[in-house]
Amino acid sequence: MTTEIETLQDELLAEVAGVADLAALEASRVAALGKKGRITAQMKGLGKMDPDQRREAGAALNKVKDVVAEAIEARRLGLHEVELEARLATEGIDVTLPVRQQPQGRIHPVSQVMDEIAAIFADMGFTIAEGPDIEDDFHNFTALNIPPEHPARQMQDTFYLPQREDGMPMVLRTHTSPVQIRTMQDTPPPHRIVVPGRTYRSDSDQTHTPMFHQIEGLVIDRDIHMGHLKGTLEAFCQAFFEVDNVRFRFRPSYFPFTEPSAEVDIGCSYEGGNLRIGEGDDWLEILGCGMVNPRVLENCGLDASEWQGFAWGMGIDRIAMLKYGIPDLRAFFDSDLRWLHHYGFVPLDVPTMSGGLSR
Repeated sequence: MTTEIETLQDELLAEVAGVADLAALEASRVAALGKKGRITAQMKGLGKMDPDQRREAGAALNKVKDVVAEAIEARRLGLHEVELEARLATEGIDVTLPVRQQPQGRIHPVSQVMDEIAAIFADMGFTIAEGPDIEDDFHNFTALNIPPEHPARQMQDTFYLPQREDGMPMVLRTHTSPVQIRTMQDTPPPHRIVVPGRTYRSDSDQTHTPMFHQIEGLVIDRDIHMGHLKGTLEAFCQAFFEVDNVRFRFRPSYFPFTEPSAEVDIGCSYEGGNLRIGEGDDWLEILGCGMVNPRVLENCGLDASEWQGFAWGMGIDRIAMLKYGIPDLRAFFDSDLRWLHHYGFVPLDVPTMSGGLSR
C-alpha cells in the first residue's frame, strides 16, 4: 500500500509540474483533490482496511495531500508571474510616441440643450413624449382651441401638405403641442411629460428659421394650480442657467390653448455688450405658459371639472443662444465645422443633475 501511495504522489507531482497555464493547473487540482479526485478516492477505501493498516495508509495519504497542495500553490504563483511578465511585455507604453490627437467630433448646442432640459425635468419626475412631424389639422389646431380664422392657420405662416383621403388638411407641425393632445387622448391621466422636437413655420431671419426646435411641458392632475406652474418653471430656470438668484416676472398674455396665460421674463443685464442672466434691472422673455384651457381638456375626452393642468413651451434654439452667447440662429444650420468646434460640446460630457449640466 505504501508503494502505491508513493507512486500516486510522484505521478501527481509530475502532472502539476507539467501544466502550462492556470486553467490546466486548476484541472489538475480537481483531478487530484476534488470530490472525485484520485487522492479522495484512496481516502474512501480506508474504511475497508483493518485499524493498523487504516492508520498507516491514512497518515501517508494526508501527507501526499499536503505535498500535492503545496506543489499546486507553488506552481500557481509561478504561472502568475509568467502571465504577468507576458502582459507587461505586450502592454507596454512607448512614452516617446506622439500624443494622440483629440477627437474632432462635437455635440451640437441644440442637442446639448435638449439633453440638459431632459436631465432637469427627468429629475422632477417628467417623462419624454414624442410625436410625428406631419400632423393633421385637428391635432395641430382644432384640438388646441385655435379657431379657423386664427393667423397661425394662414398659408404665410404654416407649411400645408396635400390633404388626406378623408379631406383632413395636413401640415408640418407648427409646434410640439399636438403631442400633448395625443398623450391625453391615448393614455389616462395623470400626465407629466416634456415634448422636445422639430417644428416648422414659414419664417427666416437672424432669429427665425423655417425649421426650429421647441420643447413643451404638460402636467395634468387633480387640484393643479398656477403655483405649481410657477414653482416648476423657477426650478427649471435656476437649474438650466445655473444661477441661484434668477428673478422672474409673469406677464398676462393670451394663448388659445391656455387660460389664464402668461409670458415669463427673467432678470438680466446687457452691460458691456454681454448678456448676464440673474443680474441687472433688464428683463428677457424666454417662454409662454398657462393653465390648460378647459376646452382643450374636453377635446381630449377629459372632464374639466375633475382634471386640471398647466403647460409651457419655449424655443430650444433661443435659449441655447441665450445660455451660450450664440449671436445668429442661422449658424445652427450652416454645417460649419469651425463653428461647431467653437460652440460644440465633447461627446462624453453627458449633462446630468449630479455631475453638472454644462462643463
